[in-house]
Amino acid sequence: MKRLITNLKNIWKVEELRKRIILTLSLILIYRIGSFIILPGVNYTALAAAQEREGQNMLETLLSLFSGGGFSNASVMALGIMPYISASIIMQLLGMAVPAVQKMQNEGESGRKQINNITRILTIIICALQAPSYLALYVESKGAMPAEAGTFWWTQTIIVLVAGAMFAVWLGERITDKGIGNGISLLITVGILSRLPSAFMAEFGLAVESGNLIKIVIEIFVFMVVVLGTVLIVQGVRKVPLNTAKRVVGARAVEEQGARNYLPIKVNASGVMPIIFAQAIMTVPMMIFAGGNGEGGGFIARNFSDIYGLGYNALLAVLIIVFTYFYTAIMINPRKIADELKRSGGFIPGIRPGEETASYIDSLVSRITLPGSIFLAFIAIIPAIAKIAGVNDAFAMFFGGTSLLIMVGVVLDTLQQVESYLLNRHMDSLMDGSRIQGRRTQNEMSGM
Repeated sequence: MKRLITNLKNIWKVEELRKRIILTLSLILIYRIGSFIILPGVNYTALAAAQEREGQNMLETLLSLFSGGGFSNASVMALGIMPYISASIIMQLLGMAVPAVQKMQNEGESGRKQINNITRILTIIICALQAPSYLALYVESKGAMPAEAGTFWWTQTIIVLVAGAMFAVWLGERITDKGIGNGISLLITVGILSRLPSAFMAEFGLAVESGNLIKIVIEIFVFMVVVLGTVLIVQGVRKVPLNTAKRVVGARAVEEQGARNYLPIKVNASGVMPIIFAQAIMTVPMMIFAGGNGEGGGFIARNFSDIYGLGYNALLAVLIIVFTYFYTAIMINPRKIADELKRSGGFIPGIRPGEETASYIDSLVSRITLPGSIFLAFIAIIPAIAKIAGVNDAFAMFFGGTSLLIMVGVVLDTLQQVESYLLNRHMDSLMDGSRIQGRRTQNEMSGM
């Protein structure tokens, strides 16, 4: 702890880094304030009373979690950052099937700017479609609409919701450009973390009421173990040894300085996307068969409407494993990797360059993706296990699933950026003893 405090003090002494941190915290504060500004005309008292009386379904809980409560508050940022995430996913999928998008992806910086502009336009379209649905299916159903909600009110409120979502995107981009870390991911993480204190205090209150304080100690210990396991799987890399090319200097062949001597293949290359896709699909039968109409509809409603039930979590785990393989296939192209190695003069010892290298990488990725997918599936169903063990719904959500993976991934990424920033300015001594394992190549370590 003393070393951590010393490192934070030393980081704060770096003027430019200090300014970036202050800017990041200021923009995050603005985002959090926006999540509490209620839409004009909405009866928040009636909304809160309806929430207390009816509670929230799974979809409402997830959307409230990712928006930091803006969804449940009917705030100007009720749509949060999720429309932009949806637009980004659509653009990634289009990159697989549409040649024009593929061409932009290969055009470097100019192509990236074009894709970003298209993503923003697509975000506005998604917001314009989601805003009236949100008002009709959530605000109106809770009885919180104004007494005279005419065409003018609907129009201005939809515009406010779209503007709030785009303002959140702008804040995220400013954090990425001028602050520390990935802005969009940080806003999602802050939204998730904002609900952790209240969830923990609710669990602590129940433990005090029942006189079972040892339960809280056990829950904290289990939570720390789960976080540790998540960090290990996120950081896990299979290092494939490489023989790198040599360059001629005068009459000698010298190994290229700084070249990696291994090919890193992540155990969890797909990140959190399989869980997001699987949970999105699981909400479809819940919405369609919510009334339990018909024999088949009643069976689905009984077995798949409970997010803590066996049927729901078994199907969710299977979908996550399938989507992990699907998204890994999108993220890692063995043939492209093999071609790049061949062009650069690198090769895997004992494997011929070209087609044989591509087949070897493909089989290796398939093998290491299996434990990664099983771990993701296990992480996704931990909240159900925690619920069965007696943890309250709000706190159980933090034991696994999308929220935990996002929090761990974003924190690790932010720490990496802080350390890289210091290393680039020859300030490595300030972070002595605080490096996260796996962030450096062996050549980098030997060169210091």
